[in-house]
Amino acid sequence: MSERPLRDEDPADRPIAWMRCFLGIVRRDLARFVLQRGRFFSALVRPLVWLFVFAAGFRSVLGVSIIPPYKTYVPYEVYVTPGLCAMILLFGGMQASLSMVYDREMGSMRALLVSPFPRWFLLFSKLVGGVVVCVVQVYVFLGVAWVWEVRAPLSGYVTVFPALVLGGAMLGAIGLVLSSAIRQLENFASVMNFVIFPMFFTSSALYPLWKVEESSPLLHAICLANPFTHAVELIRFALHGRFEPLAFAVVAGVTIVACVIAVAAYDPMRRKA
Repeated sequence: MSERPLRDEDPADRPIAWMRCFLGIVRRDLARFVLQRGRFFSALVRPLVWLFVFAAGFRSVLGVSIIPPYKTYVPYEVYVTPGLCAMILLFGGMQASLSMVYDREMGSMRALLVSPFPRWFLLFSKLVGGVVVCVVQVYVFLGVAWVWEVRAPLSGYVTVFPALVLGGAMLGAIGLVLSSAIRQLENFASVMNFVIFPMFFTSSALYPLWKVEESSPLLHAICLANPFTHAVELIRFALHGRFEPLAFAVVAGVTIVACVIAVAAYDPMRRKA
């Protein structure tokens, strides 16, 4: 009686294994977000301080003219709200990259990176988990702003969803690129200071670009070259039910490029070299 040869089955060959891996990574990020309440509140404190404190002080200093997508003069609080939504995505993307550094060295990603699943799939799952957490935070912020009577059209809360997902994906992908270059957690804070604050303050998040151009043409050119500016404008237009093709093209393009770089940076052969 002949015996059938035993064959080791690769778990990555089964679709159910891919789904379990994907859901496991996303659920872990969501669970971490729910359990770490301090992280949730700190993510809301920054934009709420800008909205309730700084916006009240800047209201009489920074007048906002009629610029697209607005059809009339708007209070400064209304203008700055899309930028604060993008701020949540920015800090969330960098926080996700910090967790990636930790997980890669001491957490679950250390084991997953040597699993049969391809690196691009693991990075994609990690990116989706980070985007989901960030989008939830943005909608909580918009809910608080609504109570404070800083409101967008009702339909805007639906149309802004794709813009938030794409903007979060871009910033999360940039975070993955940075995490590939950071070997130790101690170096993370110094690197982030050279990324987060320049991206945020050299954008249209807090002030219209026409005001920047009046004071410094060079700074205006830097703001236009900043992909975060286009993420802000994509969210701003989407909140008012409008589509901004240039902002979409820039954000989508940077997302694709950053994802390709991240996958290449996490290539095991490259990392050994």
